[in-house]
Amino acid sequence: LAKTSGKDFVQFAKALNISHSNIDGKICKTRQGNTSNANSFSKYGASSDRDNGISGNRMTSLCGGTGKADATDGPRTSAQFLRDFIKDTLLGDGSKNWPTSTADSGKKPEPVTNDNAKAVAGDLTKLNPEEKTIVAGLLAKT
Repeated sequence: LAKTSGKDFVQFAKALNISHSNIDGKICKTRQGNTSNANSFSKYGASSDRDNGISGNRMTSLCGGTGKADATDGPRTSAQFLRDFIKDTLLGDGSKNWPTSTADSGKKPEPVTNDNAKAVAGDLTKLNPEEKTIVAGLLAKT
């Protein structure tokens, strides 16, 4: 996936959301920073800006990113998915954060080469065989 252009990946993801939104909901699902705090889900943005303290936001540009544990800076009570990742992190056209995320200076998570492509690939491996066939067909068309 890392060799796929951002534009092509966005086309694939949009087609997947339109035709199989149930699969879209299994890819790039954000996680809670604290499972006992319902307000601690991460939110997709153009750049990660999470810190270790109680200040700052909990935006992530990493597919499946984790929110802040304290989550006092505006509640995010539910997960976001591939469709949100495409819209808010890849800016709807794949021009940013593909295949590698970005972060504000000193913020987390720190980008690692091809981290978004690897995260998407990891989520795809968890799909059932029927879903993998659907995804493979859509990827082949891009």
